[in-house]
Amino acid sequence: MQKRLSVLAIAAVSALALTGCSAAADTGDDEALQVVASTNVYGQLASQIGGDRVEVTSLIDSAEKDPHGYEATARDRLAVQKADLVIENGGGYDAFMQELIEGSDAVVITAAEFSHDYPNAVVDDHDEHADEHGDEHAEGTEHADEGAGHEGHSHIEGFNEHVWFDAHTVSHVAEQIAADLTEIDPAAKAEYAAAAEKLAADLEGIEGELHALHEKLQGTPVFITEPLPGALAAAAGLDDVAPDGFASAVEEGNEVAPATLLEALSLVEDGEVRAVLANAQTGGGETSRIEDAAKTAGIPVVTFHELLEADQSYAEWMRTAISDLAAALGG
Repeated sequence: MQKRLSVLAIAAVSALALTGCSAAADTGDDEALQVVASTNVYGQLASQIGGDRVEVTSLIDSAEKDPHGYEATARDRLAVQKADLVIENGGGYDAFMQELIEGSDAVVITAAEFSHDYPNAVVDDHDEHADEHGDEHAEGTEHADEGAGHEGHSHIEGFNEHVWFDAHTVSHVAEQIAADLTEIDPAAKAEYAAAAEKLAADLEGIEGELHALHEKLQGTPVFITEPLPGALAAAAGLDDVAPDGFASAVEEGNEVAPATLLEALSLVEDGEVRAVLANAQTGGGETSRIEDAAKTAGIPVVTFHELLEADQSYAEWMRTAISDLAAALGG
């Protein structure tokens, strides 16, 4: 009898142990995946695709933090070390991420690598969009190669790193986010796929709006003070006529050469551009002079932001930028 009781007791203890293990496993499965994004643009995309299955930390989520010269904190490092998935822009824009990623076991997505203009891009789908706008994208990045090697913001020659303003590139990034989340958390494959499909529809709609704008505005001369909106302007068919060296100097925080500034002012004052496109978060004395000259000449100034507003989706943000552009140029 005692032997039988002992066997039953052991069986009971084993059952409890197994139950405990099962409960622990369930708890683990329910824990949100940790996603860290360099900016809230990519953070929002991850949130939209991952939903309640992910917990997203965007290291830069306000205009007070400049990605060009941002210095990562110990908290940032800890977040990346604990992350399951990390999303960076790359291309020299958020160079601070490189040190954070070192030693991390997280899956890393580099958005710039999905741009057709990126050296050895990871996508090579020469579709209708790429063929139609490839040359314009190159024109929109003509100023990005100057100033290479700037501390904390090393550029890739001939490449405009502000790739989140290219909806087609972002569509590839979104696909990769969904694929990586599914690889990490296969149980939620259907959820990720459904959210990614909805986002893809939004992005396709944005590309459609830009295509329509391109047909109306192709060849329209504009003055881009800083490379930020270059991809968006190219997709809309606009022709950036700003003098070489102006935009790169502004972006790097350097003085614009006097001769370049005089040429730039002449273009605006003589009414040779239909609009001035500027970065709302950066600038300087030279940019202010261009904007003032534009206002005096009755030329609209359209400003663009590098980050999303709180509770704003990527699609909403892009549609606002497109609407502002169309309103200024009568598109």
